[in-house]
Amino acid sequence: MQIIDKKELETGRITGILPVRGGPSLPVWMVCGVSDGPTLVLTAGVHGCEYVGIMTLRRLFAQLSPAKIRGRVILLPLVNGEGFYTGSKQVVPSDGKNINRVFPPPEEGTPAQEVARTVVEQIYPEADFLLDLHGGDVNEAMTPLVFYPATAAPEVTAQAREAAQHLEVLYRIPSTAQNGLYSYAAQCGIPALLMEVGSMGLWTEEQVELELRSIQSLMGYLDMGPTPVKNSRQQETMEMCYTEADTPGLWFPEVKAEQLISAGQMLGRIEDLEGRILQTIHARWDGMALYHTVSLGVTTGDALVAYGKIG
Repeated sequence: MQIIDKKELETGRITGILPVRGGPSLPVWMVCGVSDGPTLVLTAGVHGCEYVGIMTLRRLFAQLSPAKIRGRVILLPLVNGEGFYTGSKQVVPSDGKNINRVFPPPEEGTPAQEVARTVVEQIYPEADFLLDLHGGDVNEAMTPLVFYPATAAPEVTAQAREAAQHLEVLYRIPSTAQNGLYSYAAQCGIPALLMEVGSMGLWTEEQVELELRSIQSLMGYLDMGPTPVKNSRQQETMEMCYTEADTPGLWFPEVKAEQLISAGQMLGRIEDLEGRILQTIHARWDGMALYHTVSLGVTTGDALVAYGKIG
């Protein structure tokens, strides 16, 4: 890992930056334990308006003591600094691309793709496990949940699924995505998870504390620190449905995140400015609404509402 401007604040606590070709560098922090062990990579700020994870890693770096951990923790607290400082939802403003949709990156690319390439080349080789922290962006009402990779090698999927059960969120979702930071890591053989905590571009102390406890429990599961706590209340979705807008218009959701729903129930509708209904969304099965768009204006292809069967 080619860290520049490297500073050792005290024994085992390091800050620096990872250069990104043609764009802003990535801040990187490390805490190196006094004894050998695995390397846990923690990332946040892939989407610049998802604040809980950013605040969590800021707090975690201040709290972690090298004397109390085995192995290393590598933190990337702000993957999309450009989006964060300009308040841009989901994308890197200079190219309009979502970092979580550009993996695997090309050899040369746009700013978002260059960030992804830096992560693949500099961070993946260091990781024994990776946790990517997200939360509802400014246009998303979100239920706290964790995604694990369902299409990785069987042993990678199995370890990620087991690890997910040590996080404090209540819902666990198998994901077939392969083009994001955590999901492509899994395709490369690294057990990885994506945790969603937060909603509508907001953060609270309670949410930060929940993530801190979840990370401490994950570290325990990885034999890096304190005793792990398995979440016996966590449930897995048996099937997911992700709905999108068929047309531009005004979106009116009729459910809330974490609301139980019934087959056939209307979940929301799109109208034009004059009030004509252009699209309606109905539940295909009984389940739970896990997140939905809160934006009034939507366009073709925008996510509207996601729901799942809860096992």
